Amino acid sequence: MDQYKIMIVDDETDILDLLEKALNLEGFEHIIKIDNGPAAVAACQKLRPDLLILDVMLPGLDGYEVCRQIRQFTHCPILFLSARNDELDKILGLAAGGDDYITKPFGSREVVYRVKAQLRRLRYLKASCPVLHIGDLTVDPERCQVKKKDKTVELTAREFEILRYLAENCGRVISRERLYEAVWGEDSLGCDNTVMVHIRHLREKLEEDPAAPTYLVTMKGLGYKLVNPHEK
Repeated sequence: MDQYKIMIVDDETDILDLLEKALNLEGFEHIIKIDNGPAAVAACQKLRPDLLILDVMLPGLDGYEVCRQIRQFTHCPILFLSARNDELDKILGLAAGGDDYITKPFGSREVVYRVKAQLRRLRYLKASCPVLHIGDLTVDPERCQVKKKDKTVELTAREFEILRYLAENCGRVISRERLYEAVWGEDSLGCDNTVMVHIRHLREKLEEDPAAPTYLVTMKGLGYKLVNPHEK
């Protein structure tokens, strides 16, 4: 197994130990365990994990705020853990920069499966791919890097995958369902809110005016497409 660094953040020792054991059994040996929000932010900045499993209810800072803060310096995949199964809570997690959401109680095998799925996507993104240029945007799949006018744009892993897919299909209209199935690798039933949240955040990071996007445009009733605003 590749030596990925996986950080687990939860204030329940039993959950930390359960997930560490489950991941160890699957060959993940470099596990970092943290039990509060402020320490999680500091540890992420210093250790730069490849993937973060993050509880929502934490002392010091809640998981949403931890996520928002670490998104300032890393786009590693983030899997939220929460005892709340409300749709709004899931949207809040995705809006904060999360990539997946797991409801407690959960099976440790499910968490391991989702971890592996996120890491597979990372490996795919890091495979040799051509650098894509769309207007002032540069999308580098191998380095998982996006620049606008030579300035790095910090994206979550999921946001990067969405942009990469749209860039590879530049000028083509991509439906929400097709985008969800391509990026999440799951059936698109009920995907609308999830896709819309991620598109909104991409626009906030890429567009001069997110309310009047020139790169990531909506085709009413059809989906989205990425365009070069400098081309007629």
